Amino acid sequence: MDQVKTGIRFRYKLGRGLLLIAVGLLLLGWLLNTPPGIFGKADAVGYAVCHRIDARSFHLGDRQIPLCARCSGMYLGAMLGLVYQAVIGRKRGGLPPNRVWVVMGLFVAAFAIDGLNSYLHLPFFPGAPSLYQPSNTMRLITGTMMGLAIAGILYPSFNQTMFVDWKAKPALPGLRSLGLLLLLALMLDLIILTENPIVLYPLSLVSAFGVLALLTLVYTMLWLVVFRKENTIKRINQLMMPLVGGFGMALLQIAVLDFIRFILTGSWDGFHLG
Repeated sequence: MDQVKTGIRFRYKLGRGLLLIAVGLLLLGWLLNTPPGIFGKADAVGYAVCHRIDARSFHLGDRQIPLCARCSGMYLGAMLGLVYQAVIGRKRGGLPPNRVWVVMGLFVAAFAIDGLNSYLHLPFFPGAPSLYQPSNTMRLITGTMMGLAIAGILYPSFNQTMFVDWKAKPALPGLRSLGLLLLLALMLDLIILTENPIVLYPLSLVSAFGVLALLTLVYTMLWLVVFRKENTIKRINQLMMPLVGGFGMALLQIAVLDFIRFILTGSWDGFHLG
């Protein structure tokens, strides 16, 4: 029996060591082959998931930020939503009530409508009908609302998958809590719309980090489900290795998409409309 336990511990330590080495090498390779500087790395993250069209992005002086206005809003909104729920509802895994679902559905609809309207204004569709003149302000706001909806689903799903003692109570129990979150999100958008470098610089980095964070959470859940380890986490520190695995998968996805796009375009720039 002792030999069996020793063998299990050895395999666990070996697997953990190999995972850390693999993720470390992947991270090193990605860092060495992407644009220099912290903003360059943020650009490379955005490059994997966003068109990065210059006219549809905010700027720090003459420099485009890593994600377009819509994606910046979406990932900042998602990060805000995750942090907000973690503060008011630690380990809560209950899904929102129907009235909250309805409002989040409206958020998704607004995102889809504004996205389609904005898409029809691309040069590829001359004379296409549209509802209104698109703007980065609308892209930011509808993107942020979409991010809140993503967080409203992802946070309870993560807790349900991870923890032994997750709580069935919703993290967003009603319209009051959702309304406060929406108010905070709109205040965040107003700050972004000032395009003040003092706040836009860190927020643009947070939005790029949000891409990695959301993908990491999704892949961490998948990691535990595949290895049949869901609902086994009792303490926060036990999340370290699943999160490392999730981060590795997230970084691999970004690296592959970066590679494919760079091979196709030969440039780290965003798509050009002209």
